[in-house]
Amino acid sequence: MGKGDKKSKRGKINRGTFGVRRPKIKKKPSIENKINISGKATPK
Repeated sequence: MGKGDKKSKRGKINRGTFGVRRPKIKKKPSIENKINISGKATPK
């Protein structure tokens, strides 16, 4: 359980990979994208 271990968090950091132990941080959508900037109502 260390740097050489593929399944541990430290091993993922050492290899530079992502997985269950070290998931990628997803970008949150910006406020501008949530609010309709153009001001027009979108038809349903």
